[in-house]
Amino acid sequence: MSKIIIGIAVLALLALHPAASTAKQVSGIAAIVNDEIITTQELDKEYLQIQKDADKVPGSDKSGLRGAALNRLVERKLIEQKIRELNINVSDEEVRLAIEDVKKQNNLTQENLEQALVTQGLTLAQYRTQLKEQMERLRLMSQEVRSKVQVGEREMREYYQANIAAYGGSEVYSARHIFFKVDKKGGAGELSKAETRANEVLAKARAGEDFAALAKKYSDDPAAAKDGGDLGTFKKADMLPEIGDTVSAMKPGEVSSIVRSPAGLHIIKLEGKKQDAGRPFEQVKDSIEDTLYKKKSDERFAQWVKELRAGAAIELR
Repeated sequence: MSKIIIGIAVLALLALHPAASTAKQVSGIAAIVNDEIITTQELDKEYLQIQKDADKVPGSDKSGLRGAALNRLVERKLIEQKIRELNINVSDEEVRLAIEDVKKQNNLTQENLEQALVTQGLTLAQYRTQLKEQMERLRLMSQEVRSKVQVGEREMREYYQANIAAYGGSEVYSARHIFFKVDKKGGAGELSKAETRANEVLAKARAGEDFAALAKKYSDDPAAAKDGGDLGTFKKADMLPEIGDTVSAMKPGEVSSIVRSPAGLHIIKLEGKKQDAGRPFEQVKDSIEDTLYKKKSDERFAQWVKELRAGAAIELR
């Protein structure tokens, strides 16, 4: 299942680092995990790698990287021990098929693959070893974590509703306005008169007077005499930017401050706001399931590692 074997081909080709030599020169002990040691040499190497990764993120906090490196090595050691305990093993044939999948997905010949590995400081034998280790970890993850994660229909629909804008949905508004025309030829004096009128009407609206009645009485929009300044239903992009930006920041029932546009001055009352449907749920259901599955798997994995650490004998030097 695709959710269990997560992109082995891409992960294997692009996210590998040179394998540690099996003949380790022990310069010191950084930690002991269930009677197995992590050397200071291993810690130095992991620390350098974390530093390189942090350098790729501008402004990243680089304090505590050595501690993070040691924690990563401890967790890796615990996972290796768990793999041995559960007798999880990936066969040479499975590794061969995974390499063929890497070549197929990246349109590589055997020669191309080996050249790509050389640029990462890897021999084909080292690559096979690391790929085998990765596949064993993924199998452990599937057995211990992902097999215990479930995503229900109800939570998928709740996620859809909460994030509908991400699926093409947009907010739809219903509002009224009172318009005060400003004659551009009148200059500052004309604008000042309009602002005075608008402020007087705004005070009435905020005091609770009927907004539609105020629009009929004071608005310079001819249609307001009949419709009470009704703007109908619209999306933000349908209106002048000044009005669209104002309405999108309002709550239903709220009366805006005076809004100035190229046409004149406006007082707006937002009467309603709702989310317009975007792509149907059934069309995006699989994507939502994958998103929630990954989120819950990550959370479950973090908890699983925490429990693994709690049950282990770990001595940090």
